[in-house]
Amino acid sequence: MKRRLVAVFSVLTAVLAVTVLLAFTVGSARFTLKEMFAALFNGGDETVRFILLSLRLPRIAAAALAGAGLSVAGLLLQTVTDNDLCSPSVIGVNAGAGFAVIAVMCIFPAAYRLLPFAAFAGAAAATLTVLGISFSVGRAVRTKVVLAGVAVAALLNAGISFFSQLYPDVLASYASFSAGGFSDIYADDLIVPAIMIAGGVAVASVLSRRINLLVLGDDIAAGLGTAVKPLRFFTLLLASMLCGAVVSFAGLLGFAGLIVPHMARRIAGHDLRVLVPVCVLCGASLVILSDLAARTLFSPAELPAGILMAALGAPFFLYLLFRGKRTV
Repeated sequence: MKRRLVAVFSVLTAVLAVTVLLAFTVGSARFTLKEMFAALFNGGDETVRFILLSLRLPRIAAAALAGAGLSVAGLLLQTVTDNDLCSPSVIGVNAGAGFAVIAVMCIFPAAYRLLPFAAFAGAAAATLTVLGISFSVGRAVRTKVVLAGVAVAALLNAGISFFSQLYPDVLASYASFSAGGFSDIYADDLIVPAIMIAGGVAVASVLSRRINLLVLGDDIAAGLGTAVKPLRFFTLLLASMLCGAVVSFAGLLGFAGLIVPHMARRIAGHDLRVLVPVCVLCGASLVILSDLAARTLFSPAELPAGILMAALGAPFFLYLLFRGKRTV
């Protein structure tokens, strides 16, 4: 088992490394590996160094952070709700974070540094609202969670549209924000979100053994000494923080939190102690590749990465919906 895990992590790390190298060297300006390393370490061309360090490095870092944050958030949501269809974009968590971000942009435009915290507050509020509705009539079943999420997301998206129409100055920003992507990302934009995502992933890793017990059912988990309700509540807040941090710089990027946890389970089983780092590696690679494809496939035009993520995620969502092995 240990050999298999070592092999899995070695392969996933290698895939991520190759993906990062591709993202550095491929684009509107293409570089060889020799040119890239010369510019970075041997005093090579200043223009190449500027493109790599000032333009591509923040974008790659943003995509990796977004992939890791959304993937772990989706894993936590699917685990604590026992629902394969749960993800930040499906059950309204993204919409809650987006509503809070657009509200702050409109009402307090100078409070740019507060966006990650506003996004977390909005994501947490949306999560708790969805779960409150789901539990309002007896026990929450998986179908009710999804339906409540769809309803809450629709309401919040209406609020986002309302703000964008009421404050036309932010309409252009909202258009790119709603699609989700990494254009015009600067290193300073990532400091607070990176701390939140790294801290959230670290806490998820520490709690993974306890969260594993929730899969066994509330009664068994409680019998093994787990405080079920506080653990579930804290885990949902943790997922909301991860999602909110990503939305604050990447916009309403969807479906990474739906796809990657299923990929990770196919690769590494169902133990969250393994799944959390696997989701980090897979999510980072997937979103970096999606962003690379979005900025190169239709060059010189550039698509938001969120469009390609939606193109991948929507068929996968339908596959899960109609899969006979597990019902919603």
